[in-house]
This record gives sequence, C-alpha cells and structure tokens, in this order.
Amino acid sequence: MKVTLENEKDNLVKVNITIPAEEAANAYNAAVKRIAQYINVDGFRKGKAPRQVVERQVGEERIKQEALEGMMPKVIGQVIQENNLDVITQPYITSYDFKKGEDLSVVVSVETRPDVKLGDYKNLTVEVKDAPVTEDAINETLERIRKNYSEEKIISDRASKDTDIVNIDFEGFVNGEAIKGGAAKNYDLNLGNSNFIPGFAEQLTGKNAGDEFEINVKFPEDYHDDSLKGKDATFKIKMNVIKESVVPELNDELAQKAGPFKNVDEMKEDVKKRLEESREHAKKINADNEVFKKVIDNASVEIPETMIDREANSLLADYKNRLSAQGINWEAVLKSQEGGEHDIMKTIREDAAVRIKNSLVIDKIAKEEGIKITPADIDNKFKELAAAYRVSQEEIMKSISKNPEILSSLSQQAVNDKVRAFLNENNKVEYKLVESK
Repeated sequence: MKVTLENEKDNLVKVNITIPAEEAANAYNAAVKRIAQYINVDGFRKGKAPRQVVERQVGEERIKQEALEGMMPKVIGQVIQENNLDVITQPYITSYDFKKGEDLSVVVSVETRPDVKLGDYKNLTVEVKDAPVTEDAINETLERIRKNYSEEKIISDRASKDTDIVNIDFEGFVNGEAIKGGAAKNYDLNLGNSNFIPGFAEQLTGKNAGDEFEINVKFPEDYHDDSLKGKDATFKIKMNVIKESVVPELNDELAQKAGPFKNVDEMKEDVKKRLEESREHAKKINADNEVFKKVIDNASVEIPETMIDREANSLLADYKNRLSAQGINWEAVLKSQEGGEHDIMKTIREDAAVRIKNSLVIDKIAKEEGIKITPADIDNKFKELAAAYRVSQEEIMKSISKNPEILSSLSQQAVNDKVRAFLNENNKVEYKLVESK
C-alpha cells in the first residue's frame, strides 16, 4: 500500500492511498459474497448466486462501494496510526478510481487538530480581587432575613401607597373590546415591585378599599403580543383589599424564628460565618478562573471555520432545546432581538470559538504534562451526575451506555478538571483587598 499526504487549508490533510490490485480484487469478491447473502436471485438460494449474476442484479458500482465500506475503515485507521495524524472528525472518501485488475486509488480527507502554541502556563503570578466581609454586608443580610419574616397586614383606615400590596379585580379593553387574557379577579399586586404595563401600578395609589375606577395605559412598542404593541388601553379596576408588609424588628424573638439561635448576637455571628465561607468559595473560583484566563491568553491557535461551524451549530441546537423546554418559541426569540438571527449567531460563534480554544489548550497541556484520566476519574463523574439528578450510579451508567457521546463528554470534563487543578498547583495567586460595593 502506498500513501502520500498533502496538507491543505483549515487543517485538512488530503490522503492519497494506492491499494494493490490483488487486495482490491479480494475486497471486491468479499463484497460480492456479502451482497449475495441478502438479495433474491431467481433460480439461486441466497448466497449461492455467481459473481456475474450478482453484478448484473446490483451493478458493479454498488459492489465497489460495498468493497470500499468493508476495507477502508481498517486502511484509514492504519494510515492515521502510522502517520501520527491527530484526527478530530470522521475521515471521509472524496474520490476513488476502482478498475478491475488494476491498483485501487482512493483519496481521503482528514481533518486534524489545529496546532496549539502554548505560552507560559506555569510559574505565573495572577492577581485576584478579594472583598472582605463588612458590617454593611452583614447588616444587609440581616435586613433580608427581617424581610423574609415580614407579615401582611390589612389596612382599612387609609388610601393605598406605592409600597402596599393590593388585591384587585381588573379587566382591560382596547378600542372598547376586551383584551384576551386581560382580566383577573382577586389578583395580588405589589405596587412597589410590579412587572405590569408601565403606569398601571402607579395609578392604583391613593385609592381606598371598595373603590371602583378606570385607568388608562399604553402598551410598550416592544410588547410580546403584536396585536397590543403601542396600543392605548383602558382597565376597569375594583380595589378589594389594601395590605402593607410589616417587617419585624431585629430582636431575639426573630433570631429564634430564623434558626437555632438564642439571640441576635448568635444569628449575627452565623451570618458572618456564612459570608466568610462564601468569600472563601468565591476566592477559589476567581483564582481558578484568573489563572486559566491568563494561560489561555498566553496561548495561540488558528481555529478552522469548519470547527467553529460545528461547535456553533451544536450550541444553537442546545439553545433551541432549552428554549423549547421552557415553552419559548424560537421565532418569538428572533423577533425580540434587534439584530435577529444574525446577532444571535454572531454571539454563538464567538462563544464557540472560545470553547474550542479552551478545549484545545487544555488537551495540549494534558499531552505536554502527561496528564491522563483514570477509571477512578470517570467513576467520580458518574457519582457527581448521580448526585445531581438524585438517582443511583447504576441508573446513570445504564443511561450513558445508550449514549456514547455523554461518556466522551464526561471524559473531557475529567481532563479539564485535572488540568485546571494542575494549573492551580503550579501558579501563584496574589489576593488584592478591595472595598465591597
């Protein structure tokens, strides 16, 4: 077998393979026998029809294709191994010249991994911002706890204020016609935190329980319902109940409600402890990200458009699936974006390029440092998935056995984890204290 390689653009390698006539003939004859096993030929049992009869029935070209399908996977695998080709996609035949009694010529296209030029990735020093836990942060957390234990109190001796919660009946009209889905009864609306049409909540202040009145609003130009965009509307309102949120005092009684605390001091100490734990967790994550970012910035790689296309299409499919799971229509998303699909795809392609570079750099460092995954690493990933989905590890393994792509993804995640751990161990982090906002 004779093999020559030609480097083409975008990391494609053109592989010219010449297979001796005898091997090609053997592959052809084997293909005839395989085809004869599943075709019906009058006067012959399956598998017993002579070659000439099979050729007349299915045609020589079909037999040649069968011969190539039977022999080329092994041939291509041998070429890849002998020439140390770092293949990233399934190679494919672009052309062939298959004549009986002559050497078989086959041209195969192979896409190889782009060359990554690593910059410095060890003995670096990165600076990471660290915000200390302040009294203001502790007090803000205590204030949230107070609000979490607030109670609603019905008000009967005054008009509604913009901090109240009101219970209303409402019905909306545009040009005198009722708005579909624009009515409700006994609806609680927080006037201080409303996502209703602009101007709606504001017109409900200064009203008393039992009042019936009308308000006028204008639907925004970017409203999700095309039939209502920019339209003037009238809403009939009945004010049923006015309630105010009563926030409890920060005292020992509240502390005992909020947790296993005897008094405010114990609760405050617990809040401080949890904020410190969050701070330490954030420091580790930020340090990991900053080290990795610097390593990535120091590396260079030319990513072929074909790789970006594949990754972008995969990301787009995932995005559409997530939207569908949330009941969101893709066409509606396109309409809501000023630049439409062009801007969405631009963002997705940028994300795809970043992901590809990250993955290529990680794989290159793993190769340089001899970092390999073990069965224990994969087992740990199974355990993480089982814990995340709250199922047994056996169920996870059974599910993955039906989808090899998931196993490949888990393997890549395991490599990522080990490389990032290596980078954290071999680089220095300096924390810079900054004031909390």
